[in-house]
Amino acid sequence: MKKLIYILSISLLFSCHNQAQINPKQQEVIDAEPVVVPLKDGKARAYFASGCFWCVEAIYESVKGVDEVINGYSGGFTTDINYKKSNTGRTGHAEAVEVIYDPEVVSFATLVDVYFGSQNPTQVNGQGPDKGSQYRSIIFYQDQDQKKIIEEKKAALAKQLDAEIAAEIYPFQKFYEGEAYHQDFEKRNPNQSYIRAVSIPRLNRFKAKFPELLKDDEKH
Repeated sequence: MKKLIYILSISLLFSCHNQAQINPKQQEVIDAEPVVVPLKDGKARAYFASGCFWCVEAIYESVKGVDEVINGYSGGFTTDINYKKSNTGRTGHAEAVEVIYDPEVVSFATLVDVYFGSQNPTQVNGQGPDKGSQYRSIIFYQDQDQKKIIEEKKAALAKQLDAEIAAEIYPFQKFYEGEAYHQDFEKRNPNQSYIRAVSIPRLNRFKAKFPELLKDDEKH
């Protein structure tokens, strides 16, 4: 009996914990209508969260058709957001990137392939050594066509791996640009310890997996 009570108590604890991750304000974000970001000078924008944004920025910037990647925060319920507040894990936001790309060169579907192919898709609340809700995986959609692409690719990957895929699917609401010192971080700090130990190996694994997607100057 004591063992049964213990098991039930633990189950209840985890159940309450999981429910606590989605507070009413966060649920409003999840249930909101997506915001469509219009083309600007023929360029589209897509938004992804996949662990440390230094890593994700470098990966997407290596892809043909991508003009620029900006690091920042998205997916949360607070409007006053910065790196320090994001790191508390209490804002609902995750470190995210804004990918500015030419849809005539690279499709949104391909960017989703890059997303899933450049991470550990089964790791919950983080990537590699970076753990916490601020590092969780999220793909943001701006319309139902994008949502369908994401859902189909996620389901196919789950079937292929015979595993649950951790990435959440959110309607895009707003992207908050990160601090200046976070932008182009890997390029500007190639010898920084985290970059050498985590970012560069992750980028190189992606390059080896998808050589056909790389810009000419990235094929080395």
